Order: sequence, then C-alpha cells, then structure tokens
Amino acid sequence: MKIGFIGVGNMAQAMIKGLIKAQKITSTDILVHSAHATTYEAVAKEYQLTPVADNATLVAEADIVFLAVKPYIVPQVLEETAAAFKAHKTVMVSVAAGLSLDKLAEQVGQSDLPILRIMPNVNVANQAGITAVVGNSQVTEDRLTAVKAILAQLGGVVEIGEKDFTTFSALAGSSPAFVYLFIDAMARAGVKHGLKKDAATEIAAQAVLGSAQNVLMSDDSPWDLVDQVSSPGGTTVAGLLAMEEAGLMTAVVKGIDATIAKDLENQER
Repeated sequence: MKIGFIGVGNMAQAMIKGLIKAQKITSTDILVHSAHATTYEAVAKEYQLTPVADNATLVAEADIVFLAVKPYIVPQVLEETAAAFKAHKTVMVSVAAGLSLDKLAEQVGQSDLPILRIMPNVNVANQAGITAVVGNSQVTEDRLTAVKAILAQLGGVVEIGEKDFTTFSALAGSSPAFVYLFIDAMARAGVKHGLKKDAATEIAAQAVLGSAQNVLMSDDSPWDLVDQVSSPGGTTVAGLLAMEEAGLMTAVVKGIDATIAKDLENQER
C-alpha cells in the first residue's frame, strides 16, 4: 500500500514520524508533495520518502492520500487533482480543519468519491496521539478499516460524528498546549522551592504521563482517582483546595469554551 501526503507541514511530519517509528510501512511507500520543491524534497530526504513532482501524479500513484494543507489552499489542490481522484478512485483523507465532507466533495466536484475527515493531534509523532475519524457514505467498511489501521499506528482512534469535530479539536488538538502549560506551571513551582528547572520539568512531565496512563488503564473515573490520592487532612487535599480556590476547573472549562468558539468563528469565514 502506498500512502501520499499533499503538504508536509507540522502535522504531516508528525504523522510521518509516527508511521516510520511504527515500522509497518516502508518509508519509500510514503509519497510526498507540497507547493515548494525545496521543502518536500528536504522532508523526503530526511525521512527517506518518495518525492513526487506534482499533486495529480501523487494521487494517481497512492492508494490513500492525506490532504494536509491549510484549508484555504484546499480548493486549489482539489482543482489540480480532481481528474486523478476520479480516474483512480483514490481515498481522500482530509486533515484540513473546518472543511466538511460535503464541502470537500463539492470542491473536488465528485459526490461519489470516498472521503474521510480526520483530526489528529501532535502526539502522533510519538505514537501517543489520538485521532478522530469520520467518512462519507462512499467509504466502504474495508476502506475505513484500512485507514483506521494506519491511524492506529499513531495512537488511539475514535469514530465520531462530524458535528463533534470542533469539540474533539479543543479536547485533543489544542489540549497538548494546555497540558504543556500545566506541566510548566508545576515545574516553575518546583523551581520556586529550590529544584533546578530541568529536574522539575522531568518530575512534572513524568507525573502527568503516569497519571494519564492510570486514567486509561483504570475503570475508575478521574475524580475517583483524585480521591484515592487524597488522604483526609493531608497535603494533597490542601493543594487541591488551593487550586480550586484559584479557579483551576473553571479556567480549564473556559479555555475549552474559548477554543471551540474560535474554531466555530473560523468555520464561518
């Protein structure tokens, strides 16, 4: 199976890194093209991929194509590749935010083309990502299974409705930045109390990693796990109460709300 990437920006490279680490796809079976030859040729050389001279050729040669360009560039790319998609019935997988399946079908001019939308997060580079996926009615079960098998090499995969993509984007796409901020805040507190920054950052990051693994592996809710760590009258309870007094939970919810609102605003433009 040959996989194509139109666009080699941050998200495309994160996905490529994860796929190469998984070692289930030969790197030369990953085809790449972007607007600037110097860019995609450099990426191809770095990861030992196959550079392709134009988008239409890439669509013709690949079995599955990840459309990983900015949303405003999508119409131009689909105009260039419409004939190739039609001739080869190549599966299109859009990574472009805010473009619905219907809009993609309209822009490529083919209502019978198998199209999927996905929303990965940057953690796919370390095979620890989470990716949402949804397909149109032309996507057969076999094609959906094939795409999900590729995405599973990058971490978790969830099927959700298109209407939930905006919420997913806030929870999974933007949340790494929120978690980084939380880790940095804990590390700075450690520095305040005498630790070196690199040691404090490692301690905080490992604590977050282990805690996340506990949530995924346990049948208990996160709140139940909070209770398990909190001894009556103990230090953890004191810290939790101080964080709540400062509005931690409200701040997190407001951050998600603001992210969703901005995403919806962008979609209306």
